Amino acid sequence: MTGISERAVVRRLNDRLAFGPAPSDLEAGVDATVRRLLGPTTDAAAAAIPAPTGLEPPAKAKKQDKGANKPTPGGERSPEGEKRDPAAKKAANRERAAQERKLTIWWLDRMVVSRTAGERLTWFWHGHFATSNQKVRNAAWMLAQNQTQRRLALGRFGDLAQAMIVDTAMIRWLDGQKNRKGSPNENLAREFMELFTLGIGHYQETDVAQGARCLTGWVLREDAATFQRRRFDTGSKTVLGRTGDFGAKDFAQLALAQPASAGFVIGRLWFRLVSATPPDAATVARLTAAYGSNRDVRSLLTAMVGEAAFRDPAASLVKQPVEWAVGLLRALGVRPGKLAEKDQTKLLAGLRGMGQLPYRPPSVGGWPAGASWLTTSAGVTRLQLAQQLAKKADLSIVDNATDRVQAVGALLGVDSWSERTRSALAGVKDPAQLTAVAACAPEYVVSG
Repeated sequence: MTGISERAVVRRLNDRLAFGPAPSDLEAGVDATVRRLLGPTTDAAAAAIPAPTGLEPPAKAKKQDKGANKPTPGGERSPEGEKRDPAAKKAANRERAAQERKLTIWWLDRMVVSRTAGERLTWFWHGHFATSNQKVRNAAWMLAQNQTQRRLALGRFGDLAQAMIVDTAMIRWLDGQKNRKGSPNENLAREFMELFTLGIGHYQETDVAQGARCLTGWVLREDAATFQRRRFDTGSKTVLGRTGDFGAKDFAQLALAQPASAGFVIGRLWFRLVSATPPDAATVARLTAAYGSNRDVRSLLTAMVGEAAFRDPAASLVKQPVEWAVGLLRALGVRPGKLAEKDQTKLLAGLRGMGQLPYRPPSVGGWPAGASWLTTSAGVTRLQLAQQLAKKADLSIVDNATDRVQAVGALLGVDSWSERTRSALAGVKDPAQLTAVAACAPEYVVSG
């Protein structure tokens, strides 16, 4: 197999383990790029952006009539005052939307300035352990989950999986608070095995039923999920061939200990970061060895980008809308958090129009991949958003260039254009429009 050039490998590393190259990133070598992205260095630029504050459920800040905000049978706090007062309900919904907006802009800001793979892997785990605020309706819980995924993103997958199974937003998303002794709810147990750790065909229905018993006892309170032993189904349970009085974290560990788990996790990372073509058995064996008994994600990724398949010209991936938009913002030097409110609204509307907003995966299965993002309607929205963002950038380097088409390619990290693309770009005179059209060309929309 003839691989891509060293410079193309550097670009691919920045596309797959970050959100595209920042200015001058393509001048670094492959080894230096891997060290920057996957080394132990703290991402100081992203860490410098403070997490949003004031993310409290609207009902908490309101004085309500006696009897309001009582715990429901599932242990949740229900804002009864909202139910009685339509105006209060509308106000609460507006506040929730404002908090989610603040949270989303904050994360997009972190993505744009990030310098290591930590933020990109946080985004990956958000799609893997897909949780939507459409149902959770609590920005503070979504932030807490996001921070946990970031803290554990490049560490041991076992730590992350055990944290997610008792995560407050996840419990709300998959109805874990409704799962109690004598009245099991199997949603979380099923999805944890099918979508998060093992895959279809590697567990039985009895494992789901017994696993649900392991996950009983968790209730939702105002601040977080808490464990109540009186709601826990004690006693012997047989899960995936093992018997014992297992709890939630035991259940997670039992799933991870299955032989199928390593291959499943490797396959999910490979599909999103390397290629839509699955790795062969020999490659999986090498990657499994790198993953090891500690299930080390950083070691796994280091081995993954060292595989010959990572340099395969055919291993192209269509950028997801968030990846595309963040990469463009990074190339243009535009920070979401510094945009005017109306421009932030346009940015979020553009992402929504392309079908992908952080904190809003469409289902527990996460977002689609590949050609799903290349619909005609998504293309129209992509161009409109690119035009809006290009108008916010300093494009003097393009405007003053002798060869503007080459200059816009350098700005976006594209070394060469096809003859068809170059011909189309050559006819565009306005620098902002040229940049927008270039950002929607196949050479940029697809990570080659």
